[in-house]
Amino acid sequence: MSAQGSTFRGFANPVDPSPAELRAWAYHPDSVPLSYLPRDWDLLVAGDHLMPTLFELALDPACPARRFALHCLYIYAADGIRTNFRAHPRRRFRKLVEQAERDGDELVRNWAHNSRVLLARQELFTYHDWCEGGLVRENRRLG
Repeated sequence: MSAQGSTFRGFANPVDPSPAELRAWAYHPDSVPLSYLPRDWDLLVAGDHLMPTLFELALDPACPARRFALHCLYIYAADGIRTNFRAHPRRRFRKLVEQAERDGDELVRNWAHNSRVLLARQELFTYHDWCEGGLVRENRRLG
C-alpha cells in the first residue's frame, strides 16, 4: 500500500520523524495539523536525513503538503549557502538543484533558480523569504 493510500497514525517521535512517517503525514496532513507539531518543526525536519523525502514531496503536485516540503527546501538551501556548506554538503545541494531544474515544475524550478541566485548573492537573504515561507507563498523569482 502506498503512502498516499494509507492512513497516517502519527509520529513515533515528531522531533525526529522517519522518512516513511513524513511521507505518510504529507499525504494526510490534516491528521496531525502543523499547529500540533513542535514549534519550528519545519526547521527540525529540513535536514540531510529527510531531504530526499522532502524533495520527492515537493516534486509531487498531488501531495497536499507539497508547499510545506518546498518551504523546507528553501530552509535547507539557505542554511547550506549561508554556512558555506558546513551545515549541508555542497554536492547534495548541487544535485538537488540540478534535478529540480531538470524534473521540476515552475514552483520547484523557482526554488532552484532562487537557490542559485542566493549562492551568487548572499546579501539577498531575508529570513522572511527563506525561512518563513515568503518565497513559497509568493512564488517569486529573485533577480
